[in-house]
Amino acid sequence: MSFAIETNVLLYATDASSPRHIPAANFLKNCAESGGLFCLAWPTIMAYLRIATHPKIFSAPLAPQQAEQNIQQLLTLRHCRVIDSAVIDFWQIYTVLSREYHPRGNLVPDLQLAAILKANGIKRLYTCDRDFRRFEFLEVIDPTR
Repeated sequence: MSFAIETNVLLYATDASSPRHIPAANFLKNCAESGGLFCLAWPTIMAYLRIATHPKIFSAPLAPQQAEQNIQQLLTLRHCRVIDSAVIDFWQIYTVLSREYHPRGNLVPDLQLAAILKANGIKRLYTCDRDFRRFEFLEVIDPTR
């Protein structure tokens, strides 16, 4: 079964000063070495690039080229797939979920990712963000615990 990885796992794997760095980095290493299919959504990738390079958000910001290289290392793996909202029923899925979950503020991008996962048939998400647990159609696993 394929799964998706959310932004914060990528960030913790990058941030050596974080107490979650080692488990997140080990998780990503296992993903890379296992050969099992995993997915990254475009919003996840872009959020990683935004946060990892932002000096007011990320404790040790990366140069844009380094952040891009980190993503490129994952994208070159044969068993990594990029998923997006280009599937035909994304907007329908998003609006149905929106009526159920009533997203506001920071929950809007969470619902966007959840809808992308649902539209692409992905049922498991590795994230450290507990907000995703509200989406009962997702199995949410924190790989740093």
